[in-house]
Amino acid sequence: MANWWVAHMLGDFLIRALLAGVGLALVAGPAGCFVVWRRLAYFGETIAHSALLGVALAILVGIDLSMGIFVSASLITLTIYCLGRVETLPSDTILGLLAHGGLALGLVVLSFLTSVRIDVEALLFGDILAVTRGDLVAIWAGGALALCVLAWIWRPLLAATVSADLAAVAGMKPERARLIFGILVAGVIAAAIKIVGVLLIVALLVIPAATVRRFVTGPEAMAVAAAVVGVASVLGGLLMSARLDTPSGPSIVVTALAIFALTRIPALAEKQ
Repeated sequence: MANWWVAHMLGDFLIRALLAGVGLALVAGPAGCFVVWRRLAYFGETIAHSALLGVALAILVGIDLSMGIFVSASLITLTIYCLGRVETLPSDTILGLLAHGGLALGLVVLSFLTSVRIDVEALLFGDILAVTRGDLVAIWAGGALALCVLAWIWRPLLAATVSADLAAVAGMKPERARLIFGILVAGVIAAAIKIVGVLLIVALLVIPAATVRRFVTGPEAMAVAAAVVGVASVLGGLLMSARLDTPSGPSIVVTALAIFALTRIPALAEKQ
């Protein structure tokens, strides 16, 4: 019986799902730390909402969906960066405008593409069990590149998180690091669409980092711990999905949320 269960759990499609989820978690954890430190959760939502516009772009141009999403998300990131430098509107207003504008524009364009069948539910909530070997190569190769880029901008981005003015005086070019990080987040979201979907990717960025924040003493330790929590969430979510027949993407996020809640129980008990 035990051997049957292992064989069932380690079926080819589930192995691909597991490898894809782990590959994403190893990048989303460290990147999510900066999302939490710099309070960029709404920025992540804005980039994620532009995914439908990227899907429409990919279909019109005839390129891979993930590439279309990455191009669209990068353009939104550049727009946010440029508007933030010249506009007098508050940053959250700019993000709200682009988030809902990009989502609405994507839905309008997709409505004209009647000859193409699009699984909107998979885009919104992900379908990690449909990951292919080609997707795995893209996720792990892209993840390795993303981690290299993050390591390159780590010091200036961390310094800018503490004080952008001091980072600029020290010649660390914090604005450049911020722009590169925005495009990096766009890449993470593009890779994650197939795994957890548009509506859940920001949760995978934020929840692991928020979970470990109170337990670590340094930024590097927090990045590693967030990646570990992300991997645990993927493992637990896939197990929940296999045992209870629940949607895989939401199950991963629910597992991450459960881990967060469990880490907060001792603190709540102390205050009673």
